Amino acid sequence: MIEYFVTKLGFIYDIPGVDMLRSISFRSAAAIIIALLIGTIFGRRVINYLQRKQIGEGVRDLGLQGQLEKKGTPTMGGVIILISIIAPVLLFCDLSNVYVQLMLVSTIWLGTVGFIDDYMKIAKNDKAGLSGKFKIAGQVGLGIIVGVTMWKSEQVVVRDVALSGRGVVSTASYTETAESKTLTTIPFLKDNEFDYNTFSPFDESSDLYGWLVYTIAAIFIIISVSNGANITDGLDGLTAGTSAIIGTVLAILAYISGNVIYADYLNIMYLPGTGELFVFGAAFVGALIGFLWYNNYPAQVFMGDTGSLAIGGIIAVFALLIRKELLLPILCGVFMVEAFSVVIQVGYFKYTRKRYGVGRRVFKMAPLHHHFQKSGFFEVKIVTRFIIIQLLLAAVTLATFKVR
Repeated sequence: MIEYFVTKLGFIYDIPGVDMLRSISFRSAAAIIIALLIGTIFGRRVINYLQRKQIGEGVRDLGLQGQLEKKGTPTMGGVIILISIIAPVLLFCDLSNVYVQLMLVSTIWLGTVGFIDDYMKIAKNDKAGLSGKFKIAGQVGLGIIVGVTMWKSEQVVVRDVALSGRGVVSTASYTETAESKTLTTIPFLKDNEFDYNTFSPFDESSDLYGWLVYTIAAIFIIISVSNGANITDGLDGLTAGTSAIIGTVLAILAYISGNVIYADYLNIMYLPGTGELFVFGAAFVGALIGFLWYNNYPAQVFMGDTGSLAIGGIIAVFALLIRKELLLPILCGVFMVEAFSVVIQVGYFKYTRKRYGVGRRVFKMAPLHHHFQKSGFFEVKIVTRFIIIQLLLAAVTLATFKVR
């Protein structure tokens, strides 16, 4: 919004310094600062409101260290994260950019699904909350929106860039040819591009089947990452801390992919317009860090499904837009391990109960962070070590662009 008005005013009145105000770096810095301020200042008011309305966490005694102390802690704090993201994005992003539009839709869409789930649990005193099939329906709907928009939008372009020389500052010397819009990136391989249209039984000019496969992949990725973030949200600061690191990496990749010189240097797809996602990524990271002001141990507020489902959806869609979704098993390794620990625990329990008559468990408790709690590790130590692991996964993800 501000970018639009600054451009118009600068064109009409020839105001000095307009180019700086329009630059991605300046708007990203402004976005992260505003997101942090909203999270810390506005967050306090939200927490006070939740406390007055007695919208607190109901806790079952599962024998976990410090668990009962969390009873009554305000939840639905994901509202703080959502507002801290949306406000600076509306202010500093180019709202005509299709990638920004999709990220805003993703944030509001799954934030609403999570809010309904939290509302049913707390306000309506329904412990089950929103039915799992309705959550899945919401995630599937978002996947379809992303797939169809990426297919039909004229702004979505993949370019094969050839510069006259590495490190050339002027973009006037590069040539570009449009490539298939269904390309994505495969990590660790030199020729690291994969085309979803490969699955099409027709000639390459008919890309319908490629987009159907892409949309199915988008649905699967959104469901996996969103639910993975939701499962990980069990310890103070765990989901917010790991997600801030993931968001930082995605923002860097968006900036590189949207810059013709860096894309050529790293031999990756040049995606015009994705640089604008760097501003969104800055707002996302700022919102999470601002939320950590109150969510670090001992937490004064929990994000609830309002925050965790939205965070997972944002990460999944962000990766899809910059064609880096196949990096998510590495980058979101903490989410994946947490989710798989539940699948393994439930699957093995059912198998052994059917085979031996008595269910057995692989872990002391699932998801995995509760296993470590049961093993006697203090909550802060678990969160700290998970965040260290996430930093390592982030470094490995970035290294994939040179190690191939």
